[in-house]
Amino acid sequence: MLFVILGNQEEKTHQLREKFFQQNGGLMLQQQLSQLDSSTETAKIFTKEEVKKATNNFSEREIVGRGGFGIVYKGILSQNKIVAIKKSSVVDQSQVDQFVNEVIVVSQINHRNVVKLLGCCLETEVPLLVYEFITNGTLYHHLHEVGHVSSIPWEIRLRIAKETAGALAYLHSAASIPIIHRDVKSTNILLDDNFTAKVSDFGSSRLVPLDKTQLTTMVQGTFGYLDPKYFHTSHLSEKSDTYSFGVVLVELITGIKALSFDKPEEERNLATYFLSSMKENRLSLILDDRIVNEGNTDEMLEVANIAQSCLRLKGDERPTMREVSMQLERLTRVEKHLWTTVDVNPDETEFLLSGSLNSQSTTTGCDSLKDKDVIPLEVDHGRLASCSNMSGAMTGVPIYQGPSGALKWDTI
Repeated sequence: MLFVILGNQEEKTHQLREKFFQQNGGLMLQQQLSQLDSSTETAKIFTKEEVKKATNNFSEREIVGRGGFGIVYKGILSQNKIVAIKKSSVVDQSQVDQFVNEVIVVSQINHRNVVKLLGCCLETEVPLLVYEFITNGTLYHHLHEVGHVSSIPWEIRLRIAKETAGALAYLHSAASIPIIHRDVKSTNILLDDNFTAKVSDFGSSRLVPLDKTQLTTMVQGTFGYLDPKYFHTSHLSEKSDTYSFGVVLVELITGIKALSFDKPEEERNLATYFLSSMKENRLSLILDDRIVNEGNTDEMLEVANIAQSCLRLKGDERPTMREVSMQLERLTRVEKHLWTTVDVNPDETEFLLSGSLNSQSTTTGCDSLKDKDVIPLEVDHGRLASCSNMSGAMTGVPIYQGPSGALKWDTI
């Protein structure tokens, strides 16, 4: 009798896994994977047993991140490979086709500054995503949660900016299908032990059909980083990522959070505060003291000009991420040149520093807020309380373990 009961339970378990596998798009994913070139690295479909073993049966002790949209487990696969396993708290069955397509495309991204998606498990009620595990926390953590002694020096901040811009430029223009990240922010820029940047969290990303330059979608993102044009029109383009990256650049040079509700109203939104400071020639007052003392104010001003161009209200006036990447690459080359060469040719340096992104004027960002067609993004605190994280079901879950072993989710 006991064997019959156990047999029935195993059969029910098997049927349930098969049900979840099918409703999560497992058959579709298998079919599309089989059509890819065998030499192409693609996502692996993990079984529930593999994931259970990796996480000690989803042990509470293996949880390294938790929030309103899901849980992140630290897992150890065969051959002692450490991974981050993300479990969403909700799943949208209407988005299964999109989910499958994105798993295939994102898993094939092979860029040193993008967190690698290794695969997924579809035998659970909601899909589980398996990523490489990044050890040194987020950019947000190092900029805003660590004391002055552990502050990231300017040279590394500039490199992080360059690497992040390069990764976004790759996603926009070099991936097999262009990808708009849609939630670029300092909590989604992870750092390894060498402070190499790794762009993470593609849960709200969107693939862009090759015949389109923008999409109309439900607005998703994070207040403080959200493109005002996209917020008001629902028209998403790669320039929406450019705006969000501009906010990250301002974080890097000021050390100020994207949103700070404990500050006077005019200082709460970093982008607005930064643009008004540029317009009134007060940038020096908001630069991060921790890096100003390093004596690189000329480079910081260059980065500020790039950030200002990224934050233009009209998307078509913003640079592409490829253009931004090239400008930051040029700056890092100059930085390296200055560190490694004793006798620097002033004419060469002037040439390299010329031709920076044309920001039209230092007032463009602020004056464009008066555009009659677009209402400036003012944070509605009541609305923010009801939707403090506008990210999709798989967003807002950093894939890292901080020094304390705990993770911070969206902290705005």
